Parts: sequence; structure tokens; C-alpha cells
Amino acid sequence: MSKNENKVQFNLKNVAYAPLTQENGAVNWGVPVMIPGAVTLTMDPQGDVTPFYADGIVYYQSVANSGYSGSLEMARYPERMLKDIWGYIENETDHVITENANAEPKPFALLYQIDGDTDNQLYCLYNCTGTRPGIGGTTNTNTKEPQTQSSNISAAALEDGRVLARTTSKTPDEVRKAWYTKVYEGEAAA
Repeated sequence: MSKNENKVQFNLKNVAYAPLTQENGAVNWGVPVMIPGAVTLTMDPQGDVTPFYADGIVYYQSVANSGYSGSLEMARYPERMLKDIWGYIENETDHVITENANAEPKPFALLYQIDGDTDNQLYCLYNCTGTRPGIGGTTNTNTKEPQTQSSNISAAALEDGRVLARTTSKTPDEVRKAWYTKVYEGEAAA
């Protein structure tokens, strides 16, 4: 571990989404849109370890990388994301937004920051889909406690194999400064 590498991480913040489109095999993202109010992000790796037995032992093991799945909890999902990603439609006369069961969720990149003891790490999950955020509320008692909204997120690989990008302690400042202006498109690892 280099002396500038984080020993611990904490504090999710600066969450953004960028709508993803694919045409003729080309992948493009819209400009990232910030989503204020990040509470929790939990993404678990997906994929199985498959052992192959020969000579009475595990002779070979393969590991499938099927991306990640988890949950993004926010103070509240903004109306713009409801429209951009989940296809809610806003009536231009009375400005009521309506969910349509026939609307297909759109894929998106999910960008976010997790602070560390020496370095703040920036992340990008390239190809996400998410469930509509839940709806709920509770009555006030002697305290007012904010109610959050969550979406189940699945992050799959792009056709070229990219799933996630993350900065390191050696990432140049110009890459960090541009992180939220457009989706980072560095080379896919072989």
C-alpha cells in the first residue's frame, strides 16, 4: 500500500447519473446530472466461482464477473431523474408527473464519490439499470425524521467489458476535475 493510498473510506457524496444510449454498437452518455441527498450505496459483486474437478482435486476454477447489484438510498429522487430514467411524464398544463407501467427504464451511468482518510475516490458504474424508487412515509411524532427513497440498482458490463472505473491516489487532477462534466471513457482493460 503506497503512503497516499486510503486505509479507510467513508462518506458517500456527489452522486450523479448520466443517461446511456447505444446506437450501432456505439455507447454514449448524456451530461452527468447531480442527485443531491446521497444516504447509502451498497453494491455487491455478481458472478459465481465454478470449480472443475480432475485428479481428485479442484483442478481449475473460473470466476464470472456479472457486474454488481445493490441499492442506492437517497433523501429523495429528483423529478428530473424520474422523467429521464423511469419515463415519468409531466403534464405541460398542470405539471403533474405520471408514472406509466409500460415505460421501460433507461440505462445510465452512476457516478459518485467516497471520501477516504487521504484521498477522495471517484467512481463510475458504466451501465446501470434501476427499479423505480419506493414510496413511503410515516406520521410525525415528537420528532420529524426524514423518510428516504431507495432504488435497486444493477450494474452490468458494457460490450467491451467495462463495468466500473475508479480513481486512485495517482489519478491526475485534470481527470478528477472533469469527472462530473462527462462520463470517463478510459480504455477497457484486457
